[in-house]
Amino acid sequence: MPRRRFRREEKVAAVKRMLAGENVVALSRELKISRKMLYDWRGKYLGGGAAALRGPGQPRKLVEIEPPPDASVVGAAPLQPDAELAKARARIVELERKIGQQALELDFFQQALRQVGEKRRPSDGPGAKPSTPSSRR
Repeated sequence: MPRRRFRREEKVAAVKRMLAGENVVALSRELKISRKMLYDWRGKYLGGGAAALRGPGQPRKLVEIEPPPDASVVGAAPLQPDAELAKARARIVELERKIGQQALELDFFQQALRQVGEKRRPSDGPGAKPSTPSSRR
C-alpha cells in the first residue's frame, strides 16, 4: 500500500485545528492518520513554523512561509514590541534573582559539608576506631 503524502498546507491546517482545541481523535479519524503523526506535526510546527513541516526527502525552500508561533502564547493576540521587551526584562530580573538564591544555598551547603567533614574521625584501616560512634546503649 503506497504511503500517503500530505502537502505542507494540509499539515498546517491540521495543526492549526489542533491548536484551536479541536478533538485530536476526531481529527485523526477524519484525516485517516494516526494521532502520533498529528502530534509530530504539531511539535515540528511549534519548533520551526510551517517550514519545518516539509516531507521526507524534500529540499528546504529558501522562502519562509510563516514564522513559528510562540508556544507559550498559542491562540493569544500578539504582543506589542514594547510589551514584549518589558516582559523579557521582567523575566531576566526574575531569573537573576533565582540564580542569586541558588548561589546562596550552594554556599550554605558547601559550608555545612565542610563542617561535617571536619567533625568526622578518619578510619585509617583495620583495628582503627570507627568514624562514627556505636549505636549500642
